[in-house]
Amino acid sequence: MSSLRRLTVLSATAALATIASIGTSTAAGPQLNGRWAPFDRCPVDNAAMLAADGIDDQATCISSSSSSGVIKIGSSVVPTGRTDLQAGVITHADGTNTVIAPADGALVADPADLPGGLLGLMCPSSVPVVGAVCDQITNSTLNRVTATVEPVGTPTDFQLFAGLGEKQPILSIPVRVHLKNPLIGGNCYIGTKSSPIVLRPQNQTTPGVAAESFSANGTPADTGEMVRLAATGAGQEDTTFAAPGASGCGPLGLGAFNWAVNLKSGLPAASGKNSLTLNSASTYLATLTDPGSASPDQGRTFSQYWHSAAK
Repeated sequence: MSSLRRLTVLSATAALATIASIGTSTAAGPQLNGRWAPFDRCPVDNAAMLAADGIDDQATCISSSSSSGVIKIGSSVVPTGRTDLQAGVITHADGTNTVIAPADGALVADPADLPGGLLGLMCPSSVPVVGAVCDQITNSTLNRVTATVEPVGTPTDFQLFAGLGEKQPILSIPVRVHLKNPLIGGNCYIGTKSSPIVLRPQNQTTPGVAAESFSANGTPADTGEMVRLAATGAGQEDTTFAAPGASGCGPLGLGAFNWAVNLKSGLPAASGKNSLTLNSASTYLATLTDPGSASPDQGRTFSQYWHSAAK
């Protein structure tokens, strides 16, 4: 791998680590052996991945996981749940790259409980219709509000070297926060597809980078066909994003309670009043040790190796 390609791939790894704590829950892929284990949802059979020749285009897998983080929107503070990001990356000869998402989505996240639940989100209230809802909160089930940060578009503005450095926005990520509760329904969001929250995270510290070789089926080997790169230990944050008002909150998703959520949460909230903090993430990248040796079938060889690691 050339120096430019290695930097490109590592930058992509660090950049994708910044979005490891956003997404929606979905099923995992097959269990993989050894060093392949973090890449069980990598889209190795995607047509573009299979077409990589190892010279002009190189197929790789990326995985990043995070156990905790916090996003503050207005006056609401939402912890992030356990998360997993996986994607394929095609690195091109000019140093650019194309991200390929798995068929079921690149991001997987456990929903997190909103502290205070519905009582904290929109109660108490002197307005009769909202007060009536607040009066119905007689148990933890009715009070519980889960929050999941969901992607609503393709990341943009990727900066090559920002992922390896500090204090520079790595990329822009459009998202929305999905709030769920029996009384406000399942269509309550902060941010929408047309008016999303746009996160621009940056490293607060430089990630540590290490590499190790492994055989095609995932077994560690000093001179294996594969190499796995790890970028770990970098905390990230963003304090620049604005947050729009809530939408779809209330019976039938008609938005009758939008104003109550906005009033209690301080929405919409301008840039500087919101923040994203991501704690240390464990990020991995797997690729052929010598991609050119598999030309013109690097992508297909890569896929065969992935499948050989399935338990």
